[in-house]
Amino acid sequence: MNGKAQPGEWLDLLEEIATEGQLIQASFSAPRRKDDDTPRKLTVRPIKLKTGLFYQFERHQNNKVFHENVSPEKVKEQLQSTMERYKQALFKTPDADVQVLANKKGQLSLITHAKESKREAVPQQHNRNKAYVLPDGEPVPFLISLGVMTAEGRVVKAKYDKFRQINRFLEMVSDVIPDLPRGKELTVVDFGCGKSYLTFALYHLLAIKERLPVRIIGLDLKQDVISTCSKLALELGWDNLSFSVGDIAQFEGHTSVDMVVTLHACDTATDAALLKAIGWEASVILSVPCCQHELFRQLSQPLLKPLLKHGILKERFSALVTDAIRANLLELAGYRTQLLEFIDLEHTPKNILIRAVKGHKTDNDQLKHEYEQFRDFMGVSPFMENKTK
Repeated sequence: MNGKAQPGEWLDLLEEIATEGQLIQASFSAPRRKDDDTPRKLTVRPIKLKTGLFYQFERHQNNKVFHENVSPEKVKEQLQSTMERYKQALFKTPDADVQVLANKKGQLSLITHAKESKREAVPQQHNRNKAYVLPDGEPVPFLISLGVMTAEGRVVKAKYDKFRQINRFLEMVSDVIPDLPRGKELTVVDFGCGKSYLTFALYHLLAIKERLPVRIIGLDLKQDVISTCSKLALELGWDNLSFSVGDIAQFEGHTSVDMVVTLHACDTATDAALLKAIGWEASVILSVPCCQHELFRQLSQPLLKPLLKHGILKERFSALVTDAIRANLLELAGYRTQLLEFIDLEHTPKNILIRAVKGHKTDNDQLKHEYEQFRDFMGVSPFMENKTK
């Protein structure tokens, strides 16, 4: 099956996959057209759902991940239509890896790389057990001290939601570790650190697991909380983790910070933290906003009156508008920005995390125009924008 595909070979491969379940994984790359919305990469894998075998098509688009589960009866047609949009694909089967290439005329070539030992096409369980960054069953000193784990490493039942939240946060941090600078001591500031579960987790990940030179500063307004956290850091022997009482807007003493974290900072305190991060040109920003009142008081677009006349809808809508504005202003400041689903924090049901990485290149004129149109349509004057004028 090498060289130009003979008539039927491509369809034979699809038939083998569809009727005999001979697919381990397929990946499509290099879209044939650059001017449409085809994702740069698309992967397919068999999964086992409660209703039986399906094939999950996963595409990454606009910083989001989309899944579509296709039945074995329809997968052949779906794979064929998908290949019509890409220049190349790789199909992994138990016997071989088959590379499919499309030339400018759309003709397909199949190149087969046979495997010495047969592999098994085993569908993955869709609801398989979660592989955590900090696994249940392995003692972690700071989690034991915080009462999340027992001395044997088992998660305390009443603290399992907190354990999941910590791991979700660490997953999001792990994704951006490659974006942090190297060859220097990293400085991280956690604004509004509170009881500091996530601050301790962040230090554990960066300093203990990744062995990076790092200094983390936790800042909060509550003296008793800061005292407790400082005592625990001392007991753990974590000399490069410190805590201070202070207000975000008044925080001074640093000219360069590599990562800024702000979790459940209320209302415009989140904006103040983001502005600090932009001013420092921080490489990574992680923010979970809390209550957002600023734009709730400003929204007055007449066309949205059917929505805005209901207080609960206006509250939720204003929170979304606020985070959209923050994301766009971060992009205008040169950040690649994502809004990700988080796990509800202890003090707030807000579950959106803003993750921004420095170095994003975009058409600022177009982005600025789109942002200004959106802002003016909503009739708002955002804190972040006003403070930068």
